[in-house]
Amino acid sequence: KADLMKADAALAPMNNWYDHNFVLRGKAGELKQAAEMYDPESGRVLEIWTTEPCMQMYGAQNMTAALKLPAKRAGVKYLPFQGLALETQHAPDSPNHPEFPSTLLRPGEKFTSRTEYRFSAE
Repeated sequence: KADLMKADAALAPMNNWYDHNFVLRGKAGELKQAAEMYDPESGRVLEIWTTEPCMQMYGAQNMTAALKLPAKRAGVKYLPFQGLALETQHAPDSPNHPEFPSTLLRPGEKFTSRTEYRFSAE
């Protein structure tokens, strides 16, 4: 029960906003499911699969009338939290944590990463 309370606290908005990094289960470099979103009204499903070790979730709390987004100019009014960004990546501050998967890329080395967005409907 204590672990569930810790998880709930970790997922809670920070000062009324979301900007959380999640460490994904599985090995870095191996394709694994990072997220699944489901809309019960339409039946649409989005799955995100990645070789990255982490995923950042940003709650679009800064969607305000002050932003100059194309939809705003077309008369669509977005409000805070009407969007969501799920960004596959390495952990923030990785270079300063040797226990994290490395982000070091030396001259001549090649970096590859894969992220798949799978759409379906039920």
